[in-house]
Amino acid sequence: MEFTQSFPRRETRQIMVGNVPVGGGAPITVQSMTVTKTADHEATLQQIYALAAAGADIVRCTCNEPEAAEGLARIIPRSPVPIVADIHHQYRRALEALEAGVHCLRLNPGNIKNPEHIKTVAREAKDRNVPIRIGVNGGSLHPDLYRKYGDKVTPEAMVESALQEIAYFDEVGFDLIKISVKASSVPLMIEAYRQLAEVTDHPLHLGVTEAGPPPIGTLKATAGIATLLAEGIGDTIRYSLTADPVEEAKAGRQLLEVMGLRERKNVDLIACPSCGRAEVDVFTIAQDAMAAFGEREIPLQVAVMGCVVNGPGEARDADLGIAAGNKRGHLFVKGQNVMVVPEDEMVDTLVEWAEFIHEHGADAALERASATKDAAKKAAEEDRERNLGEKGDDANDAETIIKEIRRKPEHS
Repeated sequence: MEFTQSFPRRETRQIMVGNVPVGGGAPITVQSMTVTKTADHEATLQQIYALAAAGADIVRCTCNEPEAAEGLARIIPRSPVPIVADIHHQYRRALEALEAGVHCLRLNPGNIKNPEHIKTVAREAKDRNVPIRIGVNGGSLHPDLYRKYGDKVTPEAMVESALQEIAYFDEVGFDLIKISVKASSVPLMIEAYRQLAEVTDHPLHLGVTEAGPPPIGTLKATAGIATLLAEGIGDTIRYSLTADPVEEAKAGRQLLEVMGLRERKNVDLIACPSCGRAEVDVFTIAQDAMAAFGEREIPLQVAVMGCVVNGPGEARDADLGIAAGNKRGHLFVKGQNVMVVPEDEMVDTLVEWAEFIHEHGADAALERASATKDAAKKAAEEDRERNLGEKGDDANDAETIIKEIRRKPEHS
């Protein structure tokens, strides 16, 4: 059985972005942003569909020119997910996006500085019941806030920027709000969200802005987002990567799945790190298995283990797995050996049985193997004993190294 961590969720208000609830105990959502010209509505729609297929619940598109607003009017009726319009310096683009039928706006307080313009947008959004994300960015704070906080970006400055915007919204009775306080510095971003969570109950959109290309960008985004999610902070997330936005959606979805915050959509492949006992190239087999499963929506945990000494036991909670030994693979279901296959058929067999379990269940798979599992168990035990006999319990010969360490005289 899969272990699902139950992180405490911060209590927030709930808003609706189209038909997707955000906050108020709703599942944490994944967002990404198109990189196409929004005016090119066909290319943008293609990317939106690709993002939705990769796990995005909400997609943001830039609205930086009148032609982009016209593109949104063509995109929104055909989009499979709600659309957020990204607005920067010109408040009129926000009004045009609302006319186009967007499901949410994103305003950067550091870029739209005129309070009357901000309130005009909020009034129009209120009339249409359209939420607004207050998107504070460490790189574009209002100059007055820079000066107030010593000409540098601080968590306090970012939170104050968000609260100023909320105050303008309050003046016109608008409260359909979600907030982000993104920075490219992970520690700064984490502290800003922590402080913000103390002073408001609006839902929060998490992200590390300008995280950069993978793998470092993915690591930075994960470090910031996962830290806050584990503290119960965050209602919707975006990985801001210098990469195909589909990679952002995949990363966000996978993070929520591995943290037990969303139901698994695709295979969760676990594999041993390999050791001196492994009789196959575990790295290659694991990579081949990942490629073979590809985008198949099989929400199972599948294990690839390098040997039968500890493999089935260490992966006993996996739905399905295979362990190598003596040029063959030992297939196991829920920790029980069920079948022996040639080494070159290991990956294909994994995929076949994963599909069977997904469709019929693990009990049916064990029943399917009733005629072979006794022989499979015997073969696995034989390979285990042989492996131990050849390589011993200490396959990496750590004890020899430890003896050498103990021989060295201590230095005062």
